Amino acid sequence: MSVVVVGVNHRTAGLDLLERLSIDDARLPKALDDLVGRQDISEAVVLSTCNRTEVYVHAERFHGGFDDIRNALCEWSHLPPEDLSDHLTTLHDSQAVAHLFDVACGLDSAVLGEHEILGQVRTAWQQAEECQVVGATLRPVFRHAIEVGKRVRTETGISRNVTSVSQAAVAMAAKHLESLSDRSVLLLGTGDMGEGMAMALVRHGVGELCVANRTFSSAEELADRLGGEAVRLSDLTDQLVAADLLLTSTGATSLMIEHATLDDVLERRNGRALLIVDIAVPRDVDPGAADIDGVTLLDMDDLGAFAEAGVKGRRREVEQVRSIIDEEVERYSAISSARELDPLITNFRDNAADIVRAEVQSRGGDLDDTSREMVEAIVRSSLNKLLHGPTVALKDAAGTARGERLADALRDLFDL
Repeated sequence: MSVVVVGVNHRTAGLDLLERLSIDDARLPKALDDLVGRQDISEAVVLSTCNRTEVYVHAERFHGGFDDIRNALCEWSHLPPEDLSDHLTTLHDSQAVAHLFDVACGLDSAVLGEHEILGQVRTAWQQAEECQVVGATLRPVFRHAIEVGKRVRTETGISRNVTSVSQAAVAMAAKHLESLSDRSVLLLGTGDMGEGMAMALVRHGVGELCVANRTFSSAEELADRLGGEAVRLSDLTDQLVAADLLLTSTGATSLMIEHATLDDVLERRNGRALLIVDIAVPRDVDPGAADIDGVTLLDMDDLGAFAEAGVKGRRREVEQVRSIIDEEVERYSAISSARELDPLITNFRDNAADIVRAEVQSRGGDLDDTSREMVEAIVRSSLNKLLHGPTVALKDAAGTARGERLADALRDLFDL
């Protein structure tokens, strides 16, 4: 298969490193073009979320592909290889496929079973398709991963209860504040995460909802839909003075709220505490704001710990999910192997047909056209019957060690 995945996730790297390696939509086309321009990579998909940045490629050679990806990650993050090596997840072939299936099913997420990741996997694949850097190897892998993610959520209870980062962020805030029903909430960011948090706030019966975004029309649309109020970024400081809770999840590549801004805000709040939940990666709020008296700043690390405490029920589903993934990895391997065998089998049978045709033409000079066609049809029919057994045996053994041995033997014996 020659599928290789290299990257970091919330299990192997802290927020500081995840921020350095995050690839936003604006940088993604250049990053993908950079990857397929390297010596050993012919296809690439980059999955960059708040929990991970992982690069999936079709590599001509495993070690060459790994070096190409690691070098790209170092260049993107401006970090030397020694600062990355201990944090990288590196897998290839069936292990890489199994890992992607794990990710699509939510088993590798900070919130076990979260459903947002399936859409993020699909989007990463679609973006790579738009950049024309996906081909016959990665396309079926990602298509199958989407199918597995859907199957797991249909056949198991892994997605029961709080199963998204956005839901978990609001639930964590509600626990800290005891209730959101009489609270004023400022939501910064209207992307998928922002919209998910807005919907969760409504379900929690939030008292007052204000929505801010870099594109004001997006803030207006979401606020109107949910009965909130849209505010401009220029009014952000005044809104922070009034709010009990700030939830933020923009896709900005630099800080949206500086330490000095929050210093000023707290002075104007007359001793009222402010809770901030920042689930953006890179972060929207200066991490140093946690040191300001009256500010409680929670981020993705805190969210992971909070979500971990609430997954006991869903953990019982993990064994069933693992069983489905194992079954699907085996099925994908068989499909992939059969797909790889098809050209070999076609070549084998075409060579045999060419030999028959050449022999009839060279030795049937005294035959009329009708007789020649009859002889050729008889020999071709006999040959097809003769080749049927080996062809079926090859296809039945696809995806197994025996299948690989038979394919190698066929190539050697018939010089294919």
